[in-house]
Amino acid sequence: MRQKIAYGFGDFGNGFMFDLGQAYLTKFFTDAAGIAAGAVAGIFGFTKIFDAFMDPIAGTFIDNRKHIGRRGKFRPVMLISAILLGVMTVVTFTMPNFSMTGRIIWAYGTYMTWGLIYSFTNDPYGSLASVMSRNVEDRSTMATTRQIGSVGAQFITGIAFIPIMTMFSNERTGYFVAAVIMAIIGIVSFIICYLGTKENVKVHRDTHAKKEGFKDYLKVIFTNGPLFALILMTLFTISAMNTNNQMMVYFCQYNLGNIALQPLVNGIMMGTSIIGVFMIPFLTKHFGKKRTAMAGFIVGASANLINFILPTNLWTFILFVTIGYTGLAIPNGITWAFVSDVIDYGEWHTGMRKEAITYAAFNFSRKIAQSLAALVSAGVLAVTGYVANKQQSPDTLRGIKGAMTLYPGVALVLAMIIVGLLYKLSDTRYRKIATDLDHGKWEKGQIGDNDVK
Repeated sequence: MRQKIAYGFGDFGNGFMFDLGQAYLTKFFTDAAGIAAGAVAGIFGFTKIFDAFMDPIAGTFIDNRKHIGRRGKFRPVMLISAILLGVMTVVTFTMPNFSMTGRIIWAYGTYMTWGLIYSFTNDPYGSLASVMSRNVEDRSTMATTRQIGSVGAQFITGIAFIPIMTMFSNERTGYFVAAVIMAIIGIVSFIICYLGTKENVKVHRDTHAKKEGFKDYLKVIFTNGPLFALILMTLFTISAMNTNNQMMVYFCQYNLGNIALQPLVNGIMMGTSIIGVFMIPFLTKHFGKKRTAMAGFIVGASANLINFILPTNLWTFILFVTIGYTGLAIPNGITWAFVSDVIDYGEWHTGMRKEAITYAAFNFSRKIAQSLAALVSAGVLAVTGYVANKQQSPDTLRGIKGAMTLYPGVALVLAMIIVGLLYKLSDTRYRKIATDLDHGKWEKGQIGDNDVK
């Protein structure tokens, strides 16, 4: 249990750096840096696609590490990268007094660098769970602690970032100080994760094996049906979550008329979702991972669509945004157990174990989803005529509300359909695969080293 809790601290640290950028960097660019919303959409859209292509590079580098010491294959890379990521988190919330062109170039360059380092942090962190345990219940618990860490970080940043930022008369200084505090917490959390976890699963790794070529990686990724289903699902779940987080500060400031409401709304919404995430082990034990995820999608989609239809009111908005976010948080937490399962499925199906490149393929979809969320969020602001720190037009207010509620509602319906039709790796089938791998067996009667010995 100590290792499972320590593993959750990794995503707690992630939240103070990754989720910080997803929730507040758009606001920083448009308001503090003065960059037009259309240009911000371009910054997020391009850099996230760039980041997506960095994940396979990071995964390839990690999987091809041959000389693995007693600290393991993934933990050292994760720790070093996390420290660098904390530094770059602060840099992204810094804007020198450049010309407008210079500010846009700075935003592109710093955020692209941040994304590259994030790939080298998150790929080994995500792969780590697959070598901590093959037990289904263990993985459900790790998925829970990870999601609790993620939502817990969102909860703290959601209620603390804006108050810290507004303590300073200079808006840019406020963003900088808040980012420094959050980055320090993020780095310390990754140190806890590094010190508290171990790579317990004994995996056969041939140090003399030749490096696989591009065809081998295509085989690992594109013959893994459950992984393909997760990739498609993630496009919609992560874009829904990020759009919600990015638009919350705009919705509170303009649709509700008071930016100070943002910590209140986030506190209720994310605090409740933490309670929902604590229920994941109970729900998955009694109903299975897939059915629990499907139920979460139904609840989340329904609440968001109702919120879009209802007239804007503080209390009904808080009620349904909280239900919707909690409904989404549960399948998002289960996703981490899904990822570990599809890594093992890939080894069983192909005879090649490639944790980092498999996770990188999954993370590729997360980056594309983040790009999609940025295009929806900043794109809606640009198309509807958003003007920073001014009273917004009715079209802009409708656009903000639509991005905040309608888009997540539709996205979760699509995610539900994808999981229902395409994800075929049940818990029962996975247990059989895990038993085969523990005995050195692969699909189609192939025999591994354990049986030969």
